[in-house]
Amino acid sequence: MTASSSTADFRTRLQEWLPKIVLSPSVAAMFVFVYGFIIYTIYLSFTGSKMLPSHDWVGVGNYVKLWGLRAWWTAIINLGIFATLYIVICTVIGLSLAILLDQKIRGEGMLRPIYLYPMALSFIVTGTAWKWIMDPGIGLENTMHLWGWESFEFGWIKDRNLAIYTVVIAAVWQTSGFVMSMFLAGLRGIDNEILKAAQIDGASNWNLYRRIVIPLLRPAFLSAFVILAHLAVKSYDLIIALTGGGPGRATELPATFMYSYTFTRNSMGIGAASAVIMLMTIAAIMTPYLYAELKEKK
Repeated sequence: MTASSSTADFRTRLQEWLPKIVLSPSVAAMFVFVYGFIIYTIYLSFTGSKMLPSHDWVGVGNYVKLWGLRAWWTAIINLGIFATLYIVICTVIGLSLAILLDQKIRGEGMLRPIYLYPMALSFIVTGTAWKWIMDPGIGLENTMHLWGWESFEFGWIKDRNLAIYTVVIAAVWQTSGFVMSMFLAGLRGIDNEILKAAQIDGASNWNLYRRIVIPLLRPAFLSAFVILAHLAVKSYDLIIALTGGGPGRATELPATFMYSYTFTRNSMGIGAASAVIMLMTIAAIMTPYLYAELKEKK
């Protein structure tokens, strides 16, 4: 074997291994700080950990205590209300905006960034901004009073029965533009020949969308559902910035419950158990989606 061929073989092997060598620290860190801590959290959920981790094995005791807590049931009910409204309203608004922009209206290039802009903000910024808007003392209600509309009232953020809906408003405002972009991409991917053939056959716009366009958007609907459900389950920063979980526990969600019991109530075992249930919920949402995607590719 000549020196030139040996050098070429070495260069070939180096080109094959160089990406793996470069990525290996990141992969190792991901396994340690993501999957490693997930496994550790699952372990803590079966221990009697309080303020600090302990190794006192209690089995499923933390899960039994968790489901017996009224605060946990409040968080679950709030999550059901929030997630349902959040997913449905975001989907409806996103689809409506996508259909509007798909009509090749004038100014589309300007409207798309406007609709997408809220998604560029962090949930902390969104929560803080909407807290200012909804606070009766400095927000919309105060502005209307200064303009002379003394009877105007908008104190939802301080009402135990309505506060959860202020979270829905803020979350929908931030995410609906992103959902719009998903549906718009799906609409632009539909073959125009199919639509023209249906129009030639006399299909009205309503039937065109109901029988052809919307069924063809099934992958976009599924993707939107998975993303929105995932965001709803792990919502934390928006709640903290907007309502702090209050008034009382009116806007408590599983994520805020988990943080509260882990770091402020010195019940790390119960907090870890709630985190594991959140993880199982997200896995239950993601697994069918990933299975459907992989099956479709095969």
